[in-house]
Amino acid sequence: MSTIMRVDPNYVANLTAAVDQSASEEDMLSAELSSGLRVASLSDDPVAVAQSTLLGSAIAKDDSFVQSASGETSLMQVTDSTLGDVVTQVTTALSVAVSGNNGTENASNIASIAQQLSGIRDQVLSLANTSYQGQYLFGGSQGSTPPFTLDTTTNPATAAYNGDTNVQYVETPSGQKIQVNLPGSSVFGSGSSGVLGALNQLIFDYSGDATTATLLQIRAR
Repeated sequence: MSTIMRVDPNYVANLTAAVDQSASEEDMLSAELSSGLRVASLSDDPVAVAQSTLLGSAIAKDDSFVQSASGETSLMQVTDSTLGDVVTQVTTALSVAVSGNNGTENASNIASIAQQLSGIRDQVLSLANTSYQGQYLFGGSQGSTPPFTLDTTTNPATAAYNGDTNVQYVETPSGQKIQVNLPGSSVFGSGSSGVLGALNQLIFDYSGDATTATLLQIRAR
């Protein structure tokens, strides 16, 4: 006499469902391993997808700022170095002017001093027209035009400023604005004012037409 074993239909259905779920999870895990991503589509985890989108946007914004800031940092380093060179030149000019104003120099020596000061002035003018990657540092927002030109037809000579006074900024991801330029007129002056104006006046004072009284006035400054 044989015994017939009856299989519970619910057991079969449950087993089939468990196998299908296991296979699905295995496929999902395999996909995650191959792609390196836990969420591949919106249906996988809508909340995670939304968070990932926001994070991706923030990262892209930060990356953009880092790239921009890197360029601005290089520009500011060049500006700082240029201004350091200007200070060196002006210090030298003062030393030359003081040493030459001792009351014992003859006309030839005074003319030589004027030439030295002219050379220093030209160096400062060149520094004022420094450019970096095709943009002039001290032209305000007029970066494509040399900011300073020298007019030697006047006595003393005058330096004209061709830029503007616009100040430029770079904005951080948090909204903070950082100044990245210095308008040339605020650094070197314009016309008869500022550093270039003072150098031009010194050159004129030490020119061949300078009188003893003029040189004594320089000494008294």
